[in-house]
Amino acid sequence: MNEKTDEKTEDVTFREVSSKEQDSEGLQPTPTITFPEGGWRAWCTIAGAYINSFGVYQDFYVRNYLRNFSTSTIGWIGGVQICLNFAPGIITGRLFDRGYFIVLYAVALFMLSLSHEESYYQVFLTNGVCLGLASGLTYSSSLSIPGHYFRRRRSFAVGIVSSGAAMGSVIQPIMLNKLINGPIGFHTAVRISASLNVFLLIVAACLMRTRLPPKEKTQSFPVMQWLRTEPAYLALVLTGIPCFIGLFFAPFYIQLNATSHGVERNLSFYAVSILNAGSFFGRILPGLFSNRFGVFNLGTFFTLGTGVVVLSMIAVKNFVGTVVFAICFGLFSGACIALTPAMFGVLPHMAHNPNEIGTRLGMYLGLGGFIGLFATPILGALLTSQYHWVRPILLSGISMLIGGCLYGISRHYSVKKHGTHRI
Repeated sequence: MNEKTDEKTEDVTFREVSSKEQDSEGLQPTPTITFPEGGWRAWCTIAGAYINSFGVYQDFYVRNYLRNFSTSTIGWIGGVQICLNFAPGIITGRLFDRGYFIVLYAVALFMLSLSHEESYYQVFLTNGVCLGLASGLTYSSSLSIPGHYFRRRRSFAVGIVSSGAAMGSVIQPIMLNKLINGPIGFHTAVRISASLNVFLLIVAACLMRTRLPPKEKTQSFPVMQWLRTEPAYLALVLTGIPCFIGLFFAPFYIQLNATSHGVERNLSFYAVSILNAGSFFGRILPGLFSNRFGVFNLGTFFTLGTGVVVLSMIAVKNFVGTVVFAICFGLFSGACIALTPAMFGVLPHMAHNPNEIGTRLGMYLGLGGFIGLFATPILGALLTSQYHWVRPILLSGISMLIGGCLYGISRHYSVKKHGTHRI
């Protein structure tokens, strides 16, 4: 079957905005846009995914490679990586809306394999700066591109895209733990991991293609106007502050939490992989029900649930508790991650301007990335070298609860615009 026939699968038409709506909302006429909701090119584009497994490195750095540095100091490596992973969305999101798609042939991990033990600046520059920046140049675009092919099934498509990272993070931690703590050692293990990642990036670069016409260069991106006049969008962007404070503590520190509570190292190795296995299902399954229950409804529920699950980490003292926590956190946080980009797609004004999704999502990721720069070292400072787990867990859990409340506020304003509670 040729591509043209295949892409006609379940076309969904975006109606043209009426003149009455244009006058009342101050919108410009928008041409009719169709979404194939499937097809060869659409699903090949969705196949792009990327891998992240810093939790393994965090435990190795604290206990071995950088053992003379505090958890807060080591946390800056992860903080910078988070910041550079998400903050470039402010730039790449706008470039995406202009019709450009950036995929970086990342070699940061190969540089990490050349670092020396107890050489903090080398690990900081390679793992924190280079790897974070390499990932950041592709992350926002990867989450935005499903909006070119899907509307009704967008949340499901975004879930598939983000689940690629979860699946990779099931395989990578097991592989890295076995290699790093085996006869091969740290440097060769990182080179093997780098080879796998670079291969996947090449495959992603060959598969991902934009579809919608780019936003005209004469058209502006009035970000400040969006924030002033769209309370639903403002509340949604602000969720990036508490969510990026609370979301990454568990993945970064779950393995360290297990080993510090006496769990055998050969068992604690699997904590990150179990968490990401739960996240894999958490990122896909809610998308299947989003049309029935509403993206905002599910996103708010799972974000609040993530906060509750994080707070329960206080009671995790053994391997069984670690497994149960990892599964629950993976399911809830995975759903939260996958549903957030879809929520931007159902904002009231997005119905008239679907080619703004990259910029709008990029603002959220940029703000969140800036917060993530400081969140991980702050949480590490609260943890201290004596491992006082209650304080960082409380900050992380309460932050996620605040994020869920902000999602609820955004939902409230979106409901008023859409006229239905199923959003």
